[in-house]
Amino acid sequence: MSSHGGSAGPSHKAVEAGVTLAIALFGVIVIIGSVKAGINWGAEGPRAGFFPFYVGLLIVAASAMNFRNTLREDDGGVFAEWGQLRQVMSVVVPTAIYVGALPFIGIYLASMIFIAWFMRWLGKYGWLTVTAVAIGMPVVTYLIFERWFMVPLPKGPVEEWLGL
Repeated sequence: MSSHGGSAGPSHKAVEAGVTLAIALFGVIVIIGSVKAGINWGAEGPRAGFFPFYVGLLIVAASAMNFRNTLREDDGGVFAEWGQLRQVMSVVVPTAIYVGALPFIGIYLASMIFIAWFMRWLGKYGWLTVTAVAIGMPVVTYLIFERWFMVPLPKGPVEEWLGL
């Protein structure tokens, strides 16, 4: 048993209900965006929001059915223990920060920091290995994508300063 409310972790039922509600919220956002784009027929045919509107309705309807089933069924099982969830979050949170930082600092600097963080914090690698890989991978990525394939990747102020 854990010190978190006397249970070993969140129940299957609670997690399923939360995921179902999050998906339903996504469906509602699709519906709202579709209505703003127009869901009727124009002179050229269906407007931009016509098909996404009905997809959003299907998402909300399916979520309602899943939520109803979630409330009716309960196996009493634990979804995951708190320690396991902490391990998952130790990857999810830095990854979310990395993705959020990309538009502001560019892919190369963000990748250097991200790789170095994971190698040192989770992998416990030495600083020489961390530095070599954290600098080497973005350089290799730059050469392959930007130079060879000529695919521009998101850049930030450091890349602009370096003229990349």
